[in-house]
Amino acid sequence: MKARIVVTACFIFSLFALLIAHYFTLQIIQFSKWHLKAAGQHQIVVNEPFRRGAFYGYVGNQPGQQNPYRPLVFDVTKFHLFIDPLSIASVYREDIWNHLSKILPLEVKSKAEFDKRSHSRCLWRWVNSEQKKQILQWWQPYAKKHKIPSNALYMLTDYQRCYPYGCLLGQTLHTIRDLKQEGTALALPTGGLEAFFNEYLKGQPGKRRLLRSPRNHLELDQLVQIPEDGADIYLTIHPVIQAIAEEEITKAVEASGAKGGWAVMMEARTGNILALAQAPAFHPSSYASYFNNPDMIELTKVHAVMDAFELGSIMKPITIAIALKGNQELIAKNKPPLFDPYAKMDVSRSIFPGRASKPLRDLVRCKFENMAMAIQKSSNVYMAQLADRIVQQLGDNWYRQMLIECFGFGTLTHLEMPAEAMGLVPSKERFHPNGAPEWSLPTPYSLSIGYNLLATGMQMVRAYAVFANGGYLVQPTLIRQVIHHHLDGREEILIDHTCPGPFPRVLDPEIAQTVLEATKYTTKVGGTGHLAAVPGYTEAGKTGSAEKIIGGQYAHKTHISSFIGVSPARPDASNPLVLLISIDEPKPILQENGVKGYLGGRCAAPVFCAIMQRALLCLGVPQDDPFGYPTKDPRYDPDKADWVREVNELKRLFGEWNTK
Repeated sequence: MKARIVVTACFIFSLFALLIAHYFTLQIIQFSKWHLKAAGQHQIVVNEPFRRGAFYGYVGNQPGQQNPYRPLVFDVTKFHLFIDPLSIASVYREDIWNHLSKILPLEVKSKAEFDKRSHSRCLWRWVNSEQKKQILQWWQPYAKKHKIPSNALYMLTDYQRCYPYGCLLGQTLHTIRDLKQEGTALALPTGGLEAFFNEYLKGQPGKRRLLRSPRNHLELDQLVQIPEDGADIYLTIHPVIQAIAEEEITKAVEASGAKGGWAVMMEARTGNILALAQAPAFHPSSYASYFNNPDMIELTKVHAVMDAFELGSIMKPITIAIALKGNQELIAKNKPPLFDPYAKMDVSRSIFPGRASKPLRDLVRCKFENMAMAIQKSSNVYMAQLADRIVQQLGDNWYRQMLIECFGFGTLTHLEMPAEAMGLVPSKERFHPNGAPEWSLPTPYSLSIGYNLLATGMQMVRAYAVFANGGYLVQPTLIRQVIHHHLDGREEILIDHTCPGPFPRVLDPEIAQTVLEATKYTTKVGGTGHLAAVPGYTEAGKTGSAEKIIGGQYAHKTHISSFIGVSPARPDASNPLVLLISIDEPKPILQENGVKGYLGGRCAAPVFCAIMQRALLCLGVPQDDPFGYPTKDPRYDPDKADWVREVNELKRLFGEWNTK
């Protein structure tokens, strides 16, 4: 009997010992494992979103204005609606879905989410604050009445990009995808400045622990890691001028029946880009509709930065400048100059080396011209004559080097945009697919009139700024500052372009002034770009219409037509603006008076006038030609208006030289 009691006691003791050992293993040795497993059943850790950096436009320091910046893109608080299907009885699912459908535009397929064996299914994204309020006002009494866990329906906070000006600056800014990366909660940019500055714009997500218990709301949570917001980008873009440019370029594209068009405005002395407009527009908030349609993807590109094209006649002032620089080189070597810009030159020649099968001709046939006449009439022959003298006396390599060193062709502008095109200056060291060298005997003559060379709109604006600012090759920029606002209130300036320069001087100021004055003839009566004249202001510029290459050949009815100019066009102007207008593939139509409506002087020059006049008024730039108005305007005074006397003298001289 006693032995049986001892055996039974030992057996019970052994059971208790095993139980204690097992308890010790679970509670002490394997504590972390089971703690995590238990926590996973009762709580969920989610990413706490950060605010992505905002973009601001700059309207300038105006009297009485405290903040010169205007928000172009910023994050707004939104919510994602989730359900816990396992906590919702099947009898209530249809009713819940019907109620939510009255508040949100739910799709029929979202019904299936209620039948998933899951504790967390996303039912709808980007719920706004008003919708959230309506949902909670209905849900909380409903859940209580039917004894449904209140956290069977819950919302997570997120941020969505907001565009207060709609599609303004759309191609330049771009956007981010709606769905962020799982795990990191980081956004994926679609392009533009969002992609270029992603490392600055993105912040660091935090962590939030939410309770998953029928007796507790998910709002009873704990922030375990504070999120860090991204840095803000302060642009040089002037929102009002950008809106003006987009409005006018859109009207021009529609009026000319063109494929598209773009406008670039830059301060000549600072390199600050005030407007980078394009039509048709790109709406960042509807980005998916563009990228899902092959015919619309092209509208997402910034053509003035990403596409290089042959320039046509807007290249001619640059040819003049290189020839004038050649004069300096030769005079410094005690040699006669290439040409006298004020003397008459025989322009009856049509055949140039390597171009026997393609003679050059001018629209205005005449015997003699000087530099100003050649710019005014857009003479091909005059420019080819200059190119001939340049290569004969200074060589091909010198000519090519001037294009690169003085005007930046064939080199990146390093504008803060992805996928910038470098353009192309032909070289003897490179060859076409057929084995022919890029630079051959006729190349200099083609270059002089804007062919055989590829450049972007941004490169052209930088090149013309050399004439407007006295010979400096500026650095174009879209950025004034990048600032990181820390949680403790500190402001850390990551990039600062508020004091641009110094820039290298690549052209003698006298040469820059000479070319600038020559291009003033273009915008006056008798010039190819007289429709670009800006009432009340001085201006200078050049028209251009270049045939596009399609299928390896020049298409005679397909053009890029342009006007590029400067205003105010005085050497002492404090802040002259350079503006390029390009119309892509205007319809090849003739106007009622027989004039080709697709030429740059017809479809692009008037846009220059409209944008520039409105921009100068917006900036408060005083009129520097108060008598320079159309002849029928009562404010017009031919004795006081800028450049009228010079134009009349040039007309007299042209008639004298070319009278039979």
